Amino acid sequence: MLSSELIDLVQRVRRQKAESQTIELKTAHQGTPKRLYDTLSSFSNQDSGGIIIFGIDEKEDYAVVGVYDAQDLQKKVTAQCNQMEPPVRALFTLAEIDGVLVCSAEIPSIDYTQRPCYYTGVGRVKGSYIRVGDADQLMTEYELYSFEAYRKHLHDDERPVERATREALNETALAAYIAERRKERPGFAQMSEAQTDEMLNLMRGDQPTLAAVMNFGIYPQGFFPQLCITAIVVPGTEIGEVDQHETRFLDNRRIEGTISEMVEAALMFCRHNMKTRTIIDPETGLRKDRTEYPIEAIREAVLNALIHRDYSIYTEGTPVQINFFSDRLEIHSPGNLYGRMSIEQLGYAKPDQRNPALAVMAEALTSAENRYSGIPTMRRAMKAYHLPEPKFENGRDEFIVTFYNAMPDQEKVNENAAASGGTAQVGASSKDLLAFCQQPRTRQEIADYLGIKTVFYAISKYVQPLIDAGKIGMTLPDKPRSSKQKYFTK
Repeated sequence: MLSSELIDLVQRVRRQKAESQTIELKTAHQGTPKRLYDTLSSFSNQDSGGIIIFGIDEKEDYAVVGVYDAQDLQKKVTAQCNQMEPPVRALFTLAEIDGVLVCSAEIPSIDYTQRPCYYTGVGRVKGSYIRVGDADQLMTEYELYSFEAYRKHLHDDERPVERATREALNETALAAYIAERRKERPGFAQMSEAQTDEMLNLMRGDQPTLAAVMNFGIYPQGFFPQLCITAIVVPGTEIGEVDQHETRFLDNRRIEGTISEMVEAALMFCRHNMKTRTIIDPETGLRKDRTEYPIEAIREAVLNALIHRDYSIYTEGTPVQINFFSDRLEIHSPGNLYGRMSIEQLGYAKPDQRNPALAVMAEALTSAENRYSGIPTMRRAMKAYHLPEPKFENGRDEFIVTFYNAMPDQEKVNENAAASGGTAQVGASSKDLLAFCQQPRTRQEIADYLGIKTVFYAISKYVQPLIDAGKIGMTLPDKPRSSKQKYFTK
Protein backbone atom coordinates (compact mmCIF):
# COMPACT_ATOMS: atom_id res chain seq x y z
CA MET A 1 0.00 0.00 0.00
CA LEU A 2 1.03 3.63 -0.27
CA SER A 3 2.14 5.63 2.79
CA SER A 4 -1.00 7.78 2.48
CA GLU A 5 -3.15 4.64 2.53
CA LEU A 6 -1.39 3.42 5.67
CA ILE A 7 -2.07 6.77 7.37
CA ASP A 8 -5.78 6.52 6.46
CA LEU A 9 -5.88 2.94 7.75
CA VAL A 10 -4.30 3.90 11.07
CA GLN A 11 -6.78 6.75 11.50
CA ARG A 12 -9.69 4.41 10.83
CA VAL A 13 -8.41 1.82 13.31
CA ARG A 14 -8.01 4.51 15.98
CA ARG A 15 -11.59 5.67 15.42
CA GLN A 16 -12.95 2.15 15.61
CA LYS A 17 -10.68 1.15 18.49
CA ALA A 18 -10.71 -2.46 17.35
CA GLU A 19 -8.76 -5.02 15.42
CA SER A 20 -10.66 -7.02 12.82
CA GLN A 21 -10.68 -10.08 10.59
CA THR A 22 -7.88 -8.57 8.49
CA ILE A 23 -6.13 -6.15 10.88
CA GLU A 24 -3.71 -7.04 13.71
CA LEU A 25 -2.02 -4.37 15.86
CA LYS A 26 1.41 -4.64 17.50
CA THR A 27 3.25 -2.04 19.60
CA ALA A 28 6.90 -2.69 18.55
CA HIS A 29 8.24 0.53 20.11
CA GLN A 30 10.51 -1.45 22.40
CA GLY A 31 11.47 -4.23 19.99
CA THR A 32 10.13 -6.73 17.46
CA PRO A 33 7.27 -8.91 18.74
CA LYS A 34 8.75 -12.34 19.34
CA ARG A 35 5.79 -14.41 18.21
CA LEU A 36 4.04 -13.45 15.00
CA TYR A 37 3.64 -17.01 13.76
CA ASP A 38 -0.02 -17.34 14.75
CA THR A 39 -1.05 -14.23 12.82
CA LEU A 40 1.21 -14.99 9.86
CA SER A 41 -0.47 -18.39 9.61
CA SER A 42 -4.07 -17.20 10.05
CA PHE A 43 -3.77 -14.32 7.56
CA SER A 44 -2.11 -16.59 4.98
CA ASN A 45 -4.91 -19.14 5.37
CA GLN A 46 -7.79 -16.76 4.58
CA ASP A 47 -8.72 -15.55 1.11
CA SER A 48 -8.39 -11.87 2.01
CA GLY A 49 -4.96 -12.13 3.63
CA GLY A 50 -4.36 -9.48 6.28
CA ILE A 51 -2.31 -6.53 7.50
CA ILE A 52 -0.16 -6.29 10.64
CA ILE A 53 0.34 -2.69 11.81
CA PHE A 54 3.34 -2.05 14.03
CA GLY A 55 3.44 1.06 16.21
CA ILE A 56 -0.04 1.27 17.78
CA ASP A 57 -0.61 0.48 21.45
CA GLU A 58 -4.07 -0.91 22.20
CA LYS A 59 -3.50 -0.64 25.95
CA GLU A 60 -2.90 3.11 25.63
CA ASP A 61 -6.21 3.87 23.91
CA TYR A 62 -4.77 2.98 20.50
CA ALA A 63 -2.09 5.64 20.70
CA VAL A 64 0.49 5.87 17.92
CA VAL A 65 3.75 4.98 19.71
CA GLY A 66 5.90 4.26 16.64
CA VAL A 67 8.46 1.49 16.08
CA TYR A 68 11.88 1.19 17.67
CA ASP A 69 13.84 0.76 14.40
CA ALA A 70 12.01 0.38 11.11
CA GLN A 71 14.88 -1.33 9.29
CA ASP A 72 15.61 -3.85 12.02
CA LEU A 73 11.90 -4.53 12.50
CA GLN A 74 11.43 -5.44 8.83
CA LYS A 75 14.50 -7.67 8.94
CA LYS A 76 13.33 -9.62 11.99
CA VAL A 77 9.72 -9.89 10.80
CA THR A 78 11.01 -11.29 7.50
CA ALA A 79 13.05 -13.85 9.45
CA GLN A 80 9.85 -15.05 11.14
CA CYS A 81 8.09 -15.12 7.76
CA ASN A 82 10.80 -17.44 6.45
CA GLN A 83 10.08 -19.94 9.24
CA MET A 84 6.60 -20.54 7.86
CA GLU A 85 5.69 -23.30 5.39
CA PRO A 86 5.19 -22.18 2.73
CA PRO A 87 7.32 -19.08 3.45
CA VAL A 88 5.34 -15.84 3.80
CA ARG A 89 6.30 -12.91 1.57
CA ALA A 90 5.29 -9.80 3.48
CA LEU A 91 5.04 -6.39 1.80
CA PHE A 92 6.17 -3.55 4.08
CA THR A 93 5.07 0.11 4.09
CA LEU A 94 6.32 2.96 6.30
CA ALA A 95 4.53 6.18 7.19
CA GLU A 96 5.15 9.04 9.62
CA ILE A 97 2.31 9.90 11.99
CA ASP A 98 2.58 12.43 14.82
CA GLY A 99 6.33 12.54 14.37
CA VAL A 100 6.95 8.79 14.68
CA LEU A 101 7.17 5.95 12.18
CA VAL A 102 4.58 3.22 11.88
CA CYS A 103 5.09 0.14 9.74
CA SER A 104 2.64 -2.22 8.09
CA ALA A 105 3.23 -5.74 6.82
CA GLU A 106 0.72 -6.95 4.24
CA ILE A 107 0.39 -10.73 4.46
CA PRO A 108 -0.89 -12.23 1.20
CA SER A 109 -3.26 -15.14 1.00
CA ILE A 110 -1.68 -18.35 -0.24
CA ASP A 111 -3.30 -20.57 -2.83
CA TYR A 112 -5.92 -22.95 -1.44
CA THR A 113 -3.95 -26.01 -2.57
CA GLN A 114 -0.96 -24.89 -0.45
CA ARG A 115 -2.93 -24.42 2.75
CA PRO A 116 -2.53 -24.61 5.63
CA CYS A 117 0.41 -22.26 6.08
CA TYR A 118 2.02 -23.18 9.41
CA TYR A 119 5.00 -22.46 11.67
CA THR A 120 7.67 -25.08 11.02
CA GLY A 121 8.97 -24.80 14.59
CA VAL A 122 6.00 -26.74 15.98
CA GLY A 123 4.72 -28.51 12.87
CA ARG A 124 1.51 -28.60 10.86
CA VAL A 125 -0.87 -29.77 13.59
CA LYS A 126 0.22 -27.28 16.27
CA GLY A 127 1.32 -24.47 13.98
CA SER A 128 -1.71 -23.96 11.71
CA TYR A 129 -4.07 -21.11 12.62
CA ILE A 130 -7.27 -19.56 11.35
CA ARG A 131 -8.55 -16.03 11.91
CA VAL A 132 -11.80 -15.73 13.86
CA GLY A 133 -12.81 -12.12 14.29
CA ASP A 134 -9.78 -10.41 15.79
CA ALA A 135 -8.25 -13.61 17.20
CA ASP A 136 -5.94 -16.29 15.85
CA GLN A 137 -7.22 -19.76 16.72
CA LEU A 138 -5.57 -23.12 16.29
CA MET A 139 -7.09 -25.11 13.43
CA THR A 140 -9.18 -28.12 14.34
CA GLU A 141 -8.44 -31.60 13.01
CA TYR A 142 -11.43 -31.21 10.72
CA GLU A 143 -10.11 -27.99 9.22
CA LEU A 144 -6.71 -29.54 8.60
CA TYR A 145 -8.34 -32.57 7.02
CA SER A 146 -10.51 -30.39 4.77
CA PHE A 147 -7.45 -28.88 3.11
CA GLU A 148 -5.83 -32.31 2.71
CA ALA A 149 -9.00 -33.87 1.29
CA TYR A 150 -9.32 -31.14 -1.32
CA ARG A 151 -5.66 -31.23 -2.26
CA LYS A 152 -5.57 -35.03 -2.59
CA HIS A 153 -9.07 -35.35 -4.12
CA LEU A 154 -10.29 -37.55 -1.27
CA HIS A 155 -14.03 -38.21 -1.39
CA ASP A 156 -15.51 -39.60 1.82
CA ASP A 157 -18.71 -40.66 0.09
CA GLU A 158 -16.67 -43.36 -1.67
CA ARG A 159 -15.16 -44.87 1.49
CA PRO A 160 -16.28 -48.43 2.31
CA VAL A 161 -18.59 -48.98 5.26
CA GLU A 162 -16.76 -51.59 7.31
CA ARG A 163 -19.69 -53.27 9.05
CA ALA A 164 -21.91 -53.38 5.96
CA THR A 165 -22.38 -56.01 3.27
CA ARG A 166 -24.41 -55.96 0.08
CA GLU A 167 -27.32 -57.47 2.05
CA ALA A 168 -27.62 -54.13 3.86
CA LEU A 169 -28.81 -52.52 0.61
CA ASN A 170 -32.28 -52.51 -0.88
CA GLU A 171 -31.69 -54.94 -3.73
CA THR A 172 -34.81 -53.94 -5.66
CA ALA A 173 -33.89 -50.25 -5.72
CA LEU A 174 -30.27 -51.10 -6.44
CA ALA A 175 -31.17 -53.37 -9.38
CA ALA A 176 -33.41 -50.67 -10.87
CA TYR A 177 -30.61 -48.12 -10.58
CA ILE A 178 -28.06 -50.42 -12.24
CA ALA A 179 -30.52 -51.31 -15.01
CA GLU A 180 -31.06 -47.61 -15.76
CA ARG A 181 -27.31 -47.00 -15.88
CA ARG A 182 -26.85 -49.93 -18.27
CA LYS A 183 -29.54 -48.47 -20.49
CA GLU A 184 -27.65 -45.16 -20.56
CA ARG A 185 -24.24 -46.83 -20.93
CA PRO A 186 -24.57 -50.09 -22.87
CA GLY A 187 -20.93 -50.86 -22.12
CA PHE A 188 -21.89 -51.68 -18.55
CA ALA A 189 -23.74 -54.74 -19.84
CA GLN A 190 -20.39 -56.23 -20.87
CA MET A 191 -19.00 -55.94 -17.36
CA SER A 192 -19.29 -58.34 -14.49
CA GLU A 193 -21.44 -57.43 -11.49
CA ALA A 194 -18.33 -56.68 -9.44
CA GLN A 195 -16.94 -54.39 -12.14
CA THR A 196 -20.26 -52.57 -12.49
CA ASP A 197 -20.49 -52.06 -8.73
CA GLU A 198 -16.97 -50.65 -8.70
CA MET A 199 -17.51 -48.34 -11.67
CA LEU A 200 -20.76 -46.99 -10.22
CA ASN A 201 -19.08 -46.46 -6.81
CA LEU A 202 -21.55 -48.81 -5.15
CA MET A 203 -19.04 -51.26 -3.70
CA ARG A 204 -15.40 -51.36 -2.71
CA GLY A 205 -14.57 -55.03 -2.69
CA ASP A 206 -17.14 -56.77 -0.51
CA GLN A 207 -18.28 -53.61 1.25
CA PRO A 208 -20.81 -50.98 0.14
CA THR A 209 -19.64 -47.39 -0.09
CA LEU A 210 -21.06 -44.73 2.16
CA ALA A 211 -22.82 -43.27 -0.89
CA ALA A 212 -24.55 -46.60 -1.56
CA VAL A 213 -25.59 -47.01 2.07
CA MET A 214 -27.04 -43.49 2.25
CA ASN A 215 -28.95 -43.88 -1.02
CA PHE A 216 -29.89 -47.57 -1.05
CA GLY A 217 -29.47 -48.72 2.54
CA ILE A 218 -32.33 -50.58 4.20
CA TYR A 219 -31.48 -48.68 7.41
CA PRO A 220 -28.49 -46.34 6.95
CA GLN A 221 -28.65 -45.07 10.52
CA GLY A 222 -27.82 -48.56 11.74
CA PHE A 223 -24.27 -47.83 10.60
CA PHE A 224 -24.27 -44.04 11.03
CA PRO A 225 -26.77 -43.07 13.77
CA GLN A 226 -26.20 -39.32 13.35
CA LEU A 227 -26.33 -39.14 9.56
CA CYS A 228 -29.95 -38.09 9.87
CA ILE A 229 -31.97 -34.88 10.29
CA THR A 230 -33.07 -33.37 13.58
CA ALA A 231 -35.96 -30.92 13.21
CA ILE A 232 -37.38 -28.60 15.85
CA VAL A 233 -39.90 -25.77 16.12
CA VAL A 234 -39.02 -23.08 18.67
CA PRO A 235 -41.72 -20.75 20.09
CA GLY A 236 -39.56 -17.66 19.68
CA THR A 237 -36.50 -16.31 17.92
CA GLU A 238 -33.78 -18.18 19.85
CA ILE A 239 -33.31 -21.72 21.12
CA GLY A 240 -34.20 -21.82 24.81
CA GLU A 241 -37.24 -19.56 24.56
CA VAL A 242 -40.52 -21.09 25.77
CA ASP A 243 -44.21 -20.34 25.23
CA GLN A 244 -46.83 -19.54 27.87
CA HIS A 245 -46.98 -23.22 28.81
CA GLU A 246 -43.18 -23.42 29.30
CA THR A 247 -42.94 -25.55 26.16
CA ARG A 248 -39.42 -25.48 24.74
CA PHE A 249 -40.18 -27.16 21.40
CA LEU A 250 -43.55 -27.02 19.66
CA ASP A 251 -42.41 -29.97 17.52
CA ASN A 252 -39.28 -32.12 17.74
CA ARG A 253 -38.53 -34.89 15.26
CA ARG A 254 -35.66 -37.16 14.32
CA ILE A 255 -35.83 -37.99 10.61
CA GLU A 256 -34.08 -41.13 9.38
CA GLY A 257 -33.83 -43.24 6.23
CA THR A 258 -32.09 -42.89 2.89
CA ILE A 259 -31.45 -39.46 1.42
CA SER A 260 -34.61 -39.57 -0.68
CA GLU A 261 -36.70 -40.73 2.30
CA MET A 262 -35.26 -38.02 4.55
CA VAL A 263 -35.96 -35.30 1.97
CA GLU A 264 -39.63 -36.26 1.72
CA ALA A 265 -40.02 -36.61 5.50
CA ALA A 266 -38.35 -33.24 6.04
CA LEU A 267 -40.73 -31.55 3.61
CA MET A 268 -43.70 -33.13 5.41
CA PHE A 269 -42.35 -31.76 8.71
CA CYS A 270 -41.97 -28.30 7.21
CA ARG A 271 -45.45 -28.32 5.64
CA HIS A 272 -46.94 -29.39 8.95
CA ASN A 273 -45.25 -26.57 10.88
CA MET A 274 -45.58 -23.71 8.42
CA LYS A 275 -48.35 -21.16 8.52
CA THR A 276 -50.58 -21.04 5.45
CA ARG A 277 -52.05 -17.82 4.12
CA THR A 278 -54.89 -17.38 1.66
CA ILE A 279 -53.98 -15.03 -1.18
CA ILE A 280 -56.68 -13.50 -3.42
CA ASP A 281 -55.54 -12.69 -6.95
CA PRO A 282 -56.51 -9.03 -7.53
CA GLU A 283 -57.11 -9.67 -11.22
CA THR A 284 -59.03 -12.95 -11.16
CA GLY A 285 -60.42 -12.90 -7.64
CA LEU A 286 -59.34 -16.52 -7.18
CA ARG A 287 -58.24 -17.69 -3.75
CA LYS A 288 -54.93 -19.48 -3.38
CA ASP A 289 -53.25 -20.93 -0.30
CA ARG A 290 -49.59 -20.08 0.13
CA THR A 291 -47.19 -21.53 2.67
CA GLU A 292 -45.07 -19.33 4.91
CA TYR A 293 -41.95 -20.25 2.93
CA PRO A 294 -41.81 -21.59 -0.65
CA ILE A 295 -41.62 -25.40 -0.60
CA GLU A 296 -39.38 -25.30 -3.67
CA ALA A 297 -36.74 -23.29 -1.77
CA ILE A 298 -36.91 -25.56 1.28
CA ARG A 299 -36.55 -28.66 -0.89
CA GLU A 300 -33.41 -27.31 -2.55
CA ALA A 301 -31.90 -26.33 0.80
CA VAL A 302 -32.58 -29.75 2.35
CA LEU A 303 -31.23 -31.56 -0.73
CA ASN A 304 -28.09 -29.44 -0.66
CA ALA A 305 -27.64 -30.06 3.06
CA LEU A 306 -27.83 -33.84 2.64
CA ILE A 307 -25.93 -34.18 -0.64
CA HIS A 308 -23.16 -31.66 -0.09
CA ARG A 309 -22.60 -32.05 3.66
CA ASP A 310 -19.27 -33.33 4.93
CA TYR A 311 -19.31 -37.11 5.41
CA SER A 312 -15.84 -37.48 6.93
CA ILE A 313 -15.21 -39.20 10.25
CA TYR A 314 -14.89 -35.74 11.80
CA THR A 315 -18.54 -34.82 11.17
CA GLU A 316 -20.35 -38.16 10.94
CA GLY A 317 -21.57 -37.61 14.51
CA THR A 318 -23.41 -34.43 13.54
CA PRO A 319 -26.87 -34.47 11.91
CA VAL A 320 -28.37 -32.00 9.47
CA GLN A 321 -30.58 -29.62 11.46
CA ILE A 322 -33.85 -27.91 10.55
CA ASN A 323 -34.74 -25.17 13.02
CA PHE A 324 -38.03 -23.29 12.80
CA PHE A 325 -38.18 -19.97 14.66
CA SER A 326 -40.98 -17.43 14.74
CA ASP A 327 -39.13 -15.17 12.29
CA ARG A 328 -37.01 -17.57 10.24
CA LEU A 329 -36.18 -21.09 9.15
CA GLU A 330 -32.59 -22.33 9.44
CA ILE A 331 -31.07 -25.38 7.78
CA HIS A 332 -27.66 -26.40 9.12
CA SER A 333 -25.37 -28.69 7.15
CA PRO A 334 -22.23 -30.18 8.79
CA GLY A 335 -19.00 -29.06 7.13
CA ASN A 336 -18.12 -25.69 5.66
CA LEU A 337 -18.05 -24.77 1.97
CA TYR A 338 -15.88 -27.15 0.00
CA GLY A 339 -12.65 -26.09 -1.67
CA ARG A 340 -12.28 -22.64 -3.20
CA MET A 341 -15.97 -21.76 -3.15
CA SER A 342 -16.89 -18.59 -1.25
CA ILE A 343 -20.23 -17.17 -0.12
CA GLU A 344 -20.01 -14.48 -2.80
CA GLN A 345 -19.65 -17.09 -5.55
CA LEU A 346 -22.66 -19.19 -4.52
CA GLY A 347 -25.08 -19.56 -7.38
CA TYR A 348 -22.73 -17.94 -9.87
CA ALA A 349 -19.62 -20.13 -10.00
CA LYS A 350 -19.52 -23.90 -10.49
CA PRO A 351 -18.21 -25.51 -7.30
CA ASP A 352 -16.05 -28.58 -6.95
CA GLN A 353 -18.02 -31.63 -5.84
CA ARG A 354 -17.35 -32.83 -2.33
CA ASN A 355 -19.44 -36.01 -2.78
CA PRO A 356 -19.58 -36.76 -6.53
CA ALA A 357 -20.64 -40.42 -6.23
CA LEU A 358 -23.38 -39.70 -3.71
CA ALA A 359 -24.60 -36.72 -5.78
CA VAL A 360 -24.94 -38.82 -8.96
CA MET A 361 -26.96 -41.48 -7.12
CA ALA A 362 -29.16 -38.89 -5.42
CA GLU A 363 -29.82 -37.21 -8.75
CA ALA A 364 -31.45 -40.39 -10.03
CA LEU A 365 -33.39 -41.06 -6.82
CA THR A 366 -34.57 -37.59 -5.74
CA SER A 367 -34.82 -35.60 -8.99
CA ALA A 368 -32.02 -33.40 -7.69
CA GLU A 369 -30.67 -31.68 -10.77
CA ASN A 370 -27.01 -31.62 -9.64
CA ARG A 371 -26.54 -28.75 -12.12
CA TYR A 372 -25.61 -26.02 -9.64
CA SER A 373 -29.17 -24.66 -9.82
CA GLY A 374 -30.09 -25.04 -6.13
CA ILE A 375 -28.96 -21.62 -4.93
CA PRO A 376 -30.55 -19.70 -7.86
CA THR A 377 -33.76 -21.67 -7.32
CA MET A 378 -33.87 -20.66 -3.63
CA ARG A 379 -33.30 -17.02 -4.52
CA ARG A 380 -35.93 -17.07 -7.26
CA ALA A 381 -38.53 -18.80 -5.11
CA MET A 382 -38.08 -16.38 -2.20
CA LYS A 383 -38.31 -13.41 -4.55
CA ALA A 384 -41.54 -14.77 -6.02
CA TYR A 385 -42.95 -14.88 -2.46
CA HIS A 386 -41.79 -11.27 -1.88
CA LEU A 387 -39.53 -12.47 0.92
CA PRO A 388 -35.92 -11.47 1.66
CA GLU A 389 -33.14 -13.29 -0.17
CA PRO A 390 -31.89 -16.44 1.57
CA LYS A 391 -28.95 -15.80 3.86
CA PHE A 392 -25.91 -18.08 3.48
CA GLU A 393 -23.32 -18.42 6.25
CA ASN A 394 -20.09 -20.38 6.10
CA GLY A 395 -18.91 -21.28 9.62
CA ARG A 396 -15.82 -23.16 10.70
CA ASP A 397 -17.66 -26.48 10.80
CA GLU A 398 -21.08 -25.91 9.27
CA PHE A 399 -22.95 -24.19 6.44
CA ILE A 400 -26.23 -22.47 7.24
CA VAL A 401 -29.11 -21.41 5.00
CA THR A 402 -31.63 -19.04 6.57
CA PHE A 403 -35.03 -18.14 5.15
CA TYR A 404 -36.78 -15.15 6.72
CA ASN A 405 -40.56 -14.86 6.70
CA ALA A 406 -42.48 -11.66 5.89
CA MET A 407 -40.90 -8.47 7.19
CA PRO A 408 -43.02 -5.96 9.12
CA ASP A 409 -44.42 -3.36 6.74
CA GLN A 410 -43.39 0.27 7.05
CA GLU A 411 -46.54 1.11 9.01
CA LYS A 412 -45.68 -1.52 11.58
CA VAL A 413 -42.13 -0.22 11.80
CA ASN A 414 -43.43 3.28 12.52
CA GLU A 415 -45.67 1.84 15.24
CA ASN A 416 -42.67 0.11 16.79
CA ALA A 417 -40.73 3.35 16.65
CA ALA A 418 -43.51 5.22 18.41
CA ALA A 419 -43.89 2.47 21.02
CA SER A 420 -40.18 2.64 21.80
CA GLY A 421 -40.21 6.41 22.04
CA GLY A 422 -38.13 6.43 18.89
CA THR A 423 -36.40 9.64 17.89
CA ALA A 424 -37.67 9.68 14.31
CA GLN A 425 -34.62 8.05 12.81
CA VAL A 426 -36.76 5.47 10.98
CA GLY A 427 -35.97 5.84 7.32
CA ALA A 428 -32.50 7.20 8.08
CA SER A 429 -30.28 7.16 5.02
CA SER A 430 -27.35 4.83 4.54
CA LYS A 431 -25.13 7.88 4.93
CA ASP A 432 -26.60 8.58 8.40
CA LEU A 433 -26.07 4.99 9.53
CA LEU A 434 -22.52 4.89 8.18
CA ALA A 435 -21.73 8.04 10.13
CA PHE A 436 -23.27 6.54 13.30
CA CYS A 437 -21.17 3.38 12.91
CA GLN A 438 -17.84 5.20 12.69
CA GLN A 439 -17.47 3.67 16.15
CA PRO A 440 -18.44 -0.02 16.48
CA ARG A 441 -22.09 -0.32 17.53
CA THR A 442 -24.13 -3.14 19.02
CA ARG A 443 -27.41 -4.35 17.52
CA GLN A 444 -29.38 -2.64 20.25
CA GLU A 445 -27.54 0.67 19.76
CA ILE A 446 -28.35 0.60 16.05
CA ALA A 447 -32.01 -0.25 16.66
CA ASP A 448 -32.27 2.56 19.23
CA TYR A 449 -30.64 4.99 16.81
CA LEU A 450 -33.11 4.04 14.08
CA GLY A 451 -35.99 4.18 16.52
CA ILE A 452 -37.02 0.60 15.77
CA LYS A 453 -38.19 -1.70 18.53
CA THR A 454 -37.49 -4.92 16.60
CA VAL A 455 -33.72 -5.42 16.61
CA PHE A 456 -33.91 -8.21 14.05
CA TYR A 457 -35.75 -5.96 11.61
CA ALA A 458 -33.31 -3.09 12.12
CA ILE A 459 -30.31 -5.26 11.33
CA SER A 460 -31.81 -7.21 8.41
CA LYS A 461 -33.45 -4.17 6.79
CA TYR A 462 -30.83 -1.47 7.28
CA VAL A 463 -27.48 -3.04 8.23
CA GLN A 464 -27.36 -6.25 6.20
CA PRO A 465 -27.58 -4.45 2.80
CA LEU A 466 -24.60 -2.31 3.83
CA ILE A 467 -22.69 -5.42 4.91
CA ASP A 468 -23.45 -7.04 1.55
CA ALA A 469 -22.21 -3.87 -0.19
CA GLY A 470 -18.94 -3.98 1.75
CA LYS A 471 -19.63 -0.68 3.54
CA ILE A 472 -20.16 -2.05 7.05
CA GLY A 473 -18.11 -4.76 8.71
CA MET A 474 -18.58 -7.01 11.75
CA THR A 475 -16.09 -7.21 14.59
CA LEU A 476 -16.79 -10.96 14.78
CA PRO A 477 -17.54 -11.96 11.17
CA ASP A 478 -17.22 -15.71 11.85
CA LYS A 479 -19.75 -15.44 14.70
CA PRO A 480 -22.54 -13.33 13.16
CA ARG A 481 -25.02 -14.21 15.91
CA SER A 482 -22.66 -13.55 18.81
CA SER A 483 -24.11 -11.42 21.60
CA LYS A 484 -20.82 -9.49 21.51
CA GLN A 485 -21.17 -8.64 17.81
CA LYS A 486 -20.65 -5.02 16.79
CA TYR A 487 -20.92 -3.27 13.43
CA PHE A 488 -18.58 -0.61 12.10
CA THR A 489 -18.13 1.52 8.99
CA LYS A 490 -15.31 0.28 6.81
